[in-house]
This record gives sequence, C-alpha cells and structure tokens, in this order.
Amino acid sequence: MAMGPAQSGAGVAGGCGLDDEANAMRATVTRPGRWRLVAAAFAAGLFLAACSSSSTSSPATSSPSPSAAPAPTSAAAAPLPSPTSAVCQAAADLRASVDTLTHVKIGKGTADEIKSDLADVEAKLTALTAELHGEFKAQASAVKSALNTLKTAVSDLTDHPSTSTVKGVTTALGGVATAASSLLASLAPQCGSATTSPSP
Repeated sequence: MAMGPAQSGAGVAGGCGLDDEANAMRATVTRPGRWRLVAAAFAAGLFLAACSSSSTSSPATSSPSPSAAPAPTSAAAAPLPSPTSAVCQAAADLRASVDTLTHVKIGKGTADEIKSDLADVEAKLTALTAELHGEFKAQASAVKSALNTLKTAVSDLTDHPSTSTVKGVTTALGGVATAASSLLASLAPQCGSATTSPSP
C-alpha cells in the first residue's frame, strides 16, 4: 500500500514532463508558422504599397499640338477690265455689225442691203477707234482698208451684175472679216468673249 503514493507521484511527475515536452513541441511547431504569417503579411504590405504608389501616379499628359493653320491663299489675280467698259462695248458692237455684214446673201438684189450693213460697220469702227485713242491703229486701219475694198466691189456689182462681180464682193467680205478678226483678237485679253472673232 505504501507504493501507491509513490506511483501516483511518479505519474504526476511523468505527466508534467510530458506536458512540458508537448508544450515545447507545440511551440516549436507553431513558432515557424507565426513567422511565416508575419513574413507573408509584411510582403503583402510591401506589394500593396508598391501597387498603390504606382497606381496613384498620374501619367504625364501631353497637350495636343494645335492644328496647323491653313496656308493663306495666293492673292487673286488682278481683274480684267470690265466687259461693259466703253472700249469693250464698242468692240462688241463692231463684232455684231461685222457678223451681220458677212452673213448677207450676195446678189444683185442685195447690193443695197450690203451697202447699209457696210455703213453700219464703218460707224461701229469709228466709235471703237475713238475709244482706243490711237491703240491698235494698224489693225483698225486694216479694217478700214478692207471696208473700202468692199465698197468698190459692191459698186461694181450694182453697175455690172455678173458672176465675177459677185465673186469680187464675196472676196471683199472675206477681207473685212479677216481684218476685223485681227482687231478684235487684239482686244480679247481685256474684253474676253465680247470680242469673239466674227465668222466670214
């Protein structure tokens, strides 16, 4: 019976020893786990800090370059004299008169009509020559000379109607058309279509 307490004490002592050893083992097992958690938390904190710093930094914005201003258009060419100027109007009148003269039907019965149209061309030529003030004198003189030739041809047709005199009038009309075309072509740069050359 005396062995009971001793065994009991040994059992207690042995129990304490086992508890201490178990505690030491638990401490050994749990301690590295705690360090792992701490290290992981520390690393996560560094990662979050790095991400937040990089995400909060705003990217540099470059201001858009202003669009290039359109190149200024070249200065407009100086306008030509108005087709309604006195010179251009006189040229247009001469063109219309010559056109009427050169499209008349030639024959004995039309001699008077040709004379009337010829006189109208002479009047229009005189008006244009006055507006030109000596310019294009050679061309104007050529038209006047062609009109004088036509006058002679028409007189021959009136006095001696024949095939030859009709041909003479036709040739003289062609001369008037050519001379007038030369004069009007000289005025075309400043008067444009108002001086279209007449058709023979």
